[in-house]
Amino acid sequence: MKRLNSLLALLVVVLTMSCSDIPENDNPIIGIWNDKSVASAAKSDDSTHHEWVFNDAYLGRYQSYTNNVLSFKTDFRWSVEDDVYTITYPGTDMPTTTVSMKGSLQGDMLEFQNGSLLAIRE
Repeated sequence: MKRLNSLLALLVVVLTMSCSDIPENDNPIIGIWNDKSVASAAKSDDSTHHEWVFNDAYLGRYQSYTNNVLSFKTDFRWSVEDDVYTITYPGTDMPTTTVSMKGSLQGDMLEFQNGSLLAIRE
């Protein structure tokens, strides 16, 4: 009986220690962003647009479409410091992107530091 009580006490301690709260990430960048309107404003012959899907684990998926056909996809990491978002694409030769979120009448936008538009929230 002593062994059973000791085993139960040990089990309770292990279960209690292994339970931890996962911090909730409710950053406003989480969601789907694309540059379809930016690409259509450029009016190039081949229709190329890009999509970024930001998730709450500071990761995401980048996809590039040419003529509405998926041409490239990769995962990315993102971080935020002082309302500046840094997007890195590990395992690719894509450059690190630094953007800020701005609001407008058209909706939420991600802008490069020089003010040019990267993407708009879907």
